[in-house]
Amino acid sequence: MARRAGWSSAVTLGFAVALGATLSGQDRAPANAANKTAAAGGAASRPGPVPRTPDGHPDFQGRWTNGTYTPFERPDEFATKEFFTVAEAEAYAKRRNDQLLGQSRDAVHYDDAIWQSEPSGAKGLSTLRTSLVVEPKNGKLPPLNAEGQRRADELAATRKKTDQFASAQSRPLAERCIMWPHEGPPMLPAGYFPNLEIVQSPGQVAVLQEITHNARIIPVDAGSHIAKSIRQYAGNSRAHWEGDTLVVENTNFNSLTQFRGASEQMVVVERFTMVDADNIKYEFTVTDPATWDTPWKAEVPLKRTPDPVFEYACHEGNYGMQNILRAKRVEEAKAKAGTQ
Repeated sequence: MARRAGWSSAVTLGFAVALGATLSGQDRAPANAANKTAAAGGAASRPGPVPRTPDGHPDFQGRWTNGTYTPFERPDEFATKEFFTVAEAEAYAKRRNDQLLGQSRDAVHYDDAIWQSEPSGAKGLSTLRTSLVVEPKNGKLPPLNAEGQRRADELAATRKKTDQFASAQSRPLAERCIMWPHEGPPMLPAGYFPNLEIVQSPGQVAVLQEITHNARIIPVDAGSHIAKSIRQYAGNSRAHWEGDTLVVENTNFNSLTQFRGASEQMVVVERFTMVDADNIKYEFTVTDPATWDTPWKAEVPLKRTPDPVFEYACHEGNYGMQNILRAKRVEEAKAKAGTQ
């Protein structure tokens, strides 16, 4: 797939552990830890004034990044440890960076490792939490219920007996440049170039993500959702303001999205809260009774970035798809010739 020119500026941008400005009250580290982070180049400022639009709402417009080494679910090694100390966070971020860069140059995914790592070792964690998942308290998704497990087993069985290289339609959505898992909703950090741009007007908010360059239009105070019979990859969004927080309810997902194994019944409620001019607290709650018996919640802070958002011309350079299918056809031709 195509990768943009000028990528080095994004790769070398440092994302230090963000304290104070991007954390809710229960996330805050002691003052001495915050000062230590500030000395290391992190964000340790207190919540401050936020820019506002002419109609008085927080102004989210600009370029943001959610790049982080914070794991989505809490690794088993941290068990019940909900928060890192500053020293532990720095050590964990360095370890993750070293793991990516330490791969053999002959490894299949070494190139991806360079893109996903930060040569400066400063990508860091988004908060001192040991996972982006904050509820349940163990930092892990709830177990699949009986219906969710049945669906997962059926999908696994179908994939096992299906030729994944039969056609373009049998390849993953991301490989086909349709949609990447991180795009959401809910939005999660991309493996590389985790940048997005927000444009805002009184009646809508638009979110453009660098990968795979889809623009999501979120109507504000636009009434009810579309008919339940209409299903979309990114669902259907409807937003409203609760004080200074933009609340977005997302429904009408199709059966192909399958976010973390979810069904079409999934409902994602996002909350955008501007902590100060350079930090947005982004949190979301996922509810899907056909997959999990209880809802779960995650937080992914957004930090303002000076980097531009470049075009990610996915299809323009998507030679991988052609070559994958061409190689399969060659194999099939050889097999056929061998049987004659």
